[in-house]
Amino acid sequence: MSFGVGLGNGDIHVYSTSNWEITWTLSGHTDQARGIAFSPDGSLIVSGSFDNTIRIWIMDSGVCQRILTDHTDKVYCVAYSPHGDQVASASGDKTIRLWNPTTGDCSQILSGHGNTVCYVVYSPEGDQIASGSDDSTVRVWNVVTGECTHIFDDHSDEVWGVAFSPQGDQVASASKDKTIRLWDVESGTCRHILEGHSDGIFNAVYSLKGDQIFSGSREGIVRVWDVQSGSCRHTLAGHGNAVSCVAYSPKAGMLASGSTDNTVRLWAVSDGGSRHISRGHSQEVVDVKCSPNGDLIASCSGDNTIRLWDVETGLCVRTLSGHSESVSCLSFSPEGNQLCSGSGDSTVRLWDVDTGTCQRILTGHVDEVIGIAYSPQGDQIASVSEDTVRLWNATTAEHCGTLNGHTDGVLCIAYSTEGSLIAAGSMDRTVRLWDAGTMACTNTLNGHCNWVNDVTFSPGGNQLASASGDRTVRLWTVSTGECHLILNGHGSYVVTAAY
Repeated sequence: MSFGVGLGNGDIHVYSTSNWEITWTLSGHTDQARGIAFSPDGSLIVSGSFDNTIRIWIMDSGVCQRILTDHTDKVYCVAYSPHGDQVASASGDKTIRLWNPTTGDCSQILSGHGNTVCYVVYSPEGDQIASGSDDSTVRVWNVVTGECTHIFDDHSDEVWGVAFSPQGDQVASASKDKTIRLWDVESGTCRHILEGHSDGIFNAVYSLKGDQIFSGSREGIVRVWDVQSGSCRHTLAGHGNAVSCVAYSPKAGMLASGSTDNTVRLWAVSDGGSRHISRGHSQEVVDVKCSPNGDLIASCSGDNTIRLWDVETGLCVRTLSGHSESVSCLSFSPEGNQLCSGSGDSTVRLWDVDTGTCQRILTGHVDEVIGIAYSPQGDQIASVSEDTVRLWNATTAEHCGTLNGHTDGVLCIAYSTEGSLIAAGSMDRTVRLWDAGTMACTNTLNGHCNWVNDVTFSPGGNQLASASGDRTVRLWTVSTGECHLILNGHGSYVVTAAY
């Protein structure tokens, strides 16, 4: 399995997902490599560039097999058909071109858009193409005849992303006009307009079943959309500023959110209603965590304190003081009787939840501690600072190991469900997986083009999600290191993700 990344200088790096080492650097484009697609059988790569060309590369040798030069402007997007017998390209010359990847012949020129074509995607069956353009329209094309079967022209600004539903009966379009529109492919009618974003939307993502679309924005609102009805199932709104952190308690059926407005809010997931507004912090809330039994919410703040809140009443039951600088991160022990915290004062503190007393202070980091996690067994603690990742014995507080390898500051840490693996995200734009026993790095996950701000394992431990400053969330298969889904749509940095 391979993974490709297009670079601003026109090169393409191809990585092997078995060891995440670069197997080929494909050089030839003279400007930014904008779009990359693998053939379904993995034998070829097609790339589109701002140098107006498309190149087809042989995976086994890294040799450029063909250069397709018919476009007269930048190539923004390329896509392989599901059967691998055709390539589509979208360009600033206002056209989509369909190519035979074996011969390099252009079989169709799809004309009709009045401005740059930003995005192109095949239907699951490969018999149709959807395209989005700066002319504010979405077009659906018959691949065989080249006929434009539908023009969706209800957007009032540029269309930046399009997606077919998994069933192929619907197209979602994301626009600079701040809306997502859902279109019926057969009738050409707009089923629903999803409104609520306060800025342009780069993409829309269907759930794997195709029944939901998820969107979020920097103004402090989280939205969940029902595809069937087009309704927003829940709008979690109320914070007066950006939402900086969220935590979910399945046992209580509650979602906790912390904000730069200095408050913690508790929401009922069943109806999206705000149950409590918890005030007490005098500065922004940096992190929130739910206790294992669902009774307590812990929050930490730039005011150097940690507060424990009763989920039922929303009242503060304890304030934990001792850190001399902002408290950056929190983690409950699996039993819930202990809480550990990391701070800008470079220390980790272990607290007794029942009494609120500080039991131990762990020193050794030379920078702010910005990530912390208990192992599932509760016998180990991992703490993250820009200088390193440190492992501690949770009982004796002894330092038992250091995880080295990242080439820039480490920002986040998480244990797998069974505790055998540790994932760390870094300013070097990578996620690394470590064996918790041997402390050896088992895989390096490349793909993000900005800092990795958060990592979290799925409950089954077979999947890892990473949130990045590149405005995406990536879902990785833990066993192979393969990125199997990229969630686009955020208009700014993604700071956290949770299953």
